[in-house]
Amino acid sequence: MAIRIIRTDDDPILRKKAKEVGNINDRLKVLIDDMFETMDASYGVGLAAPQVGILKRVITIDDNAEENNTRMYMINPVITRKDGSDVCREGCLSIPGKQGDVERATDIDVSYENLNGEKLEMNAKDFLARIIQHEIDHLDGILYTDRALQMYRIIDQDEDLGEEEEI
Repeated sequence: MAIRIIRTDDDPILRKKAKEVGNINDRLKVLIDDMFETMDASYGVGLAAPQVGILKRVITIDDNAEENNTRMYMINPVITRKDGSDVCREGCLSIPGKQGDVERATDIDVSYENLNGEKLEMNAKDFLARIIQHEIDHLDGILYTDRALQMYRIIDQDEDLGEEEEI
């Protein structure tokens, strides 16, 4: 496993649409392992393959805020249903020092594949649903800043909550 470099918002790869994974192989398993290691080292809750320079439809998630601590990956994820709506603050490993208020669905169904090529479905609510939507946006070349109702610059990241200013 290896920690990969996270691409930032000025990198054009983040604006490209990722390609569907057709061949599930050992290289894909290494990518997923590396994505988990990179996400963990950066204290993230989600990571999409384009964020580490790979234009494949793969995301990793670690929703440590949920009681069941959902830690998983998704290959070729597709949201099949959305319901509800809520505006919450989001940040992104590819856009350091900023956060934004983003409206997203609060209840989604998503289909995806695992490393065995099996097609799976799941329902996600609240924060987990937000993470999945954020990461799937990355697969389509969309950054949360494109959807943000209001953006904020984080002034003091040393504090737990940090200070912020509107931008």
